[in-house]
Amino acid sequence: MDFEHIPHAAPVPSATRDEALANPGFGTLFTDHMVEIDYDADKGGWFTARVCPRGPISLDPAAAVLHYAQEIFEGMKAYRQDDGGIALFRPEANARRFNQSADRMAMPHLPEELFLESIRRLLSVDKDWFPTVEGGSLYLRPFMFASEAFLGVRPAKQYKYLLIASPAGNYFKSGAPAVKIWVSRDYVRAAPGGTGAAKTGGNYAASLVPQAEAIEKGCDQVVFLDAAERKWVEELGGMNLFFVFDDGSVVTPPLGGTILPGITRDSLIQLLRDEGLEVREEPYSIDQWRDDANSGRLIETMACGTAAVVTPVGTVAGPDGEFTIGGGGPGQITSKLREKLVGIQRGRVDDTYGWVTRLS
Repeated sequence: MDFEHIPHAAPVPSATRDEALANPGFGTLFTDHMVEIDYDADKGGWFTARVCPRGPISLDPAAAVLHYAQEIFEGMKAYRQDDGGIALFRPEANARRFNQSADRMAMPHLPEELFLESIRRLLSVDKDWFPTVEGGSLYLRPFMFASEAFLGVRPAKQYKYLLIASPAGNYFKSGAPAVKIWVSRDYVRAAPGGTGAAKTGGNYAASLVPQAEAIEKGCDQVVFLDAAERKWVEELGGMNLFFVFDDGSVVTPPLGGTILPGITRDSLIQLLRDEGLEVREEPYSIDQWRDDANSGRLIETMACGTAAVVTPVGTVAGPDGEFTIGGGGPGQITSKLREKLVGIQRGRVDDTYGWVTRLS
């Protein structure tokens, strides 16, 4: 598909941009341009594509997304490598998961090559937006929503795909060496047969009240238990979990429709196994978590995701008290994995897995 390029008539001045890039935070600063692609089932599918100035979207008040929440998105990063080049980390996996989410939400597939080409096009025009802060990256947010104006309950026939970019610094703002998380007893993230494995906005909307509760309790994130028994640990509001034991084994909750299949999660499983550690994808209960931490059998817990990469969990709190994992700070395995994964992403460690896609 040909892309029309509409240059921004008044891009952010370079001096203003550079000042903002010195401390971008996370998710509040945006580049000059975006990608927009339209879909209409009656016109044969995807039919226009453009790189254009980032700006407000014109949307009919009867647009299906506003009433029935047909919406999906991805989260990924572009990295400025040490030699100055630009690289993506496993973008094909994001493209594949995007379409898996589309299947669950009764939305059309976006061809994987078109997904990847949209990223290449946006980065080619906004390449000067990489932050200068240590560990900075360009966070990419591809998303699709139902734009057809109608109030009947059926899958829409018209959709929009957009891609925006946000210069990003550190995800967590507390500055602590490890995060503290709150166990939600009153709320669940997803139930069997629901949309837990899809990256759709409703899952995150459901996490906002318990996340606010976690913040009120002095924690950084919320962790959810299963919907049926309120017993088994599933995932955080936006990250997967791993549990490291003193015998060299590692457990991560299994995928089964209620947990998002994280790309960082999948990468860590490979890295851990290549370190000679046994990784088991099996249920792990909140009671086991507490008992293993108190006995010293559990030596590390780590959370992982695109935004936070690999982050140690130091303390777990809940209505029935709290417990500390190991020394309450980063453990050896967590630190080693983070260093290796970030090293691969930034070109400091040989990519023997073929995970990095160089764009320049």
